[in-house]
Amino acid sequence: MPIIEPAIRPPSESSSFLLQVTTGCSSNYCTFCGAYQDKEFKVKDEEEIYDDIRQGAAVYPCTRKVFLLDGDALVVSNRKLVRILKKLQEHIPSIRRISSYANGYNITIRSDEELKELFDNKLKLLYIGLESGNQDILNACKKKSTVDEMITAVNRTQEIGIKASVIVLLGLGGRGHFKEHARDTIKAINKMQPHYLSFLCLMLIPGTPLYAQADNGKFQELEPQELLKQSYEIIKGLELKKTIFRSNHASNYLSQEGILPRDKGHLLEMLEKAISGKIRLKPEIFRGL
Repeated sequence: MPIIEPAIRPPSESSSFLLQVTTGCSSNYCTFCGAYQDKEFKVKDEEEIYDDIRQGAAVYPCTRKVFLLDGDALVVSNRKLVRILKKLQEHIPSIRRISSYANGYNITIRSDEELKELFDNKLKLLYIGLESGNQDILNACKKKSTVDEMITAVNRTQEIGIKASVIVLLGLGGRGHFKEHARDTIKAINKMQPHYLSFLCLMLIPGTPLYAQADNGKFQELEPQELLKQSYEIIKGLELKKTIFRSNHASNYLSQEGILPRDKGHLLEMLEKAISGKIRLKPEIFRGL
């Protein structure tokens, strides 16, 4: 069956076979997110998923990477999800990595044995939206996973061998909580020590509660230079052992990449130049989600 749009996937999954396991997201009430606002959440029928696998195998017989759509594939029980992972490997033996978005609470409810079972069946990477390390900001945004849950989720998955790609949303605290957002996000990431780290910039989406809050003056969106300064503050405070960093999402005004801590100085220097106007930022018209 064709994918039910919109299909949201990370930039690094551009060459992956997209397999839709769920439609929408089980916690589709985050005030800043419009990705699935017109999409009812449901887990697809298992036979329908198997049919999608067979069709995908016919088109992409040698694919090495698979990404599980939509926003919450790990809401599916281990018993069912493992069957899906096995079916993928049965029809596409060339698969080396299966990945998915994941909410923190869908990881922490699983035992170590269940996480190991997923890893043994090629689930090798999970994208986790920390968004902010400040719990008050997450509460205001109605995000279901707590900061502590997400820290625990990242630590437990990485101990098993599943790599974590943690996502930070610059500007989520607005102008009123600039410092808290940066300060507590630094603390959370340092506790996580994620394999991958990516920064996105908040974009207000019409129809979302946060857009309405901004429209009536209850939320003050950061200007481009303020977003760069927040990125600078966070990177400056990070104490990571070895993390691959990216800020190459379409929402970013400045694209950066490197390995922390090795490239920390270079990243900060580049941000300083951008803040002072020596580097041209991405025009607003080219930004997207």
